[in-house]
Amino acid sequence: MKNIVYFDLETRRSAAQVGGWDKPDKMGVSVAVTFSTKDNAYHIYTEDQADELIAELRAADLVVGYNHIGFDYGVLQAFTFWNIADVTRNLDLCTYLTEKLGHRLKLDSVAKVTLGGNSKTADGTDALKWWAEYERTQNPQLMLDIAKYCCFDVKVTMEVHKFGIEHGYVLYEDRQGNEVRIDVDWALD
Repeated sequence: MKNIVYFDLETRRSAAQVGGWDKPDKMGVSVAVTFSTKDNAYHIYTEDQADELIAELRAADLVVGYNHIGFDYGVLQAFTFWNIADVTRNLDLCTYLTEKLGHRLKLDSVAKVTLGGNSKTADGTDALKWWAEYERTQNPQLMLDIAKYCCFDVKVTMEVHKFGIEHGYVLYEDRQGNEVRIDVDWALD
C-alpha cells in the first residue's frame, strides 16, 4: 500500500508582517499537520519539530496538499537545506486545478460544492490571531484551536482528493455562485 501523506501548515506571521508573499521562509510555523494513509493517523508538529515533519514528507510515496508547493514548502525551506519540492513526490491540488482552469481556486470553493458543505471551519487569518494571542498568553487552548483548524483543512484536502480519484472530477463554485465541474486525473499508479 502506498503511503499518501496529506499536508497543511499554519504560520506564525503574515505576508504583511514579513515584507511580502515572496518571503514565506520568514513566516515561521505555528502548527503543521499531516495525515498518513500508512498508519491511518494525523500527526501534529510545531516549529521545533520541523525536521521530523520534513522526514515524514520525504518518506511519503506521495504528498498531497492544497498550494503546498507554492506556499507551505516555502515556509519549511527555512528549516532544511534540501529543496523540499525536489526531494518529495507531490500532487498539489491547487496547482493542478489552476493549470486546468487558468485561474486559482480557494480550497473552500472546491470543497463546499464537491463535498456538499464540508468546507473550511475558519481561515488563515484566524490562525494568525490565535498564534499572536498564544504568544501573549501562553494559553495552550489557542494552540489546540490552530491544530484543530489545520487538521480540518488536511481532512478537507484528503476528502476532495479521494472524491476526485473515485469520480474523475471535482466541482467548484465560480464567482457568480454557479457550480462548475472540472475533470481530474488523480488516479494512483
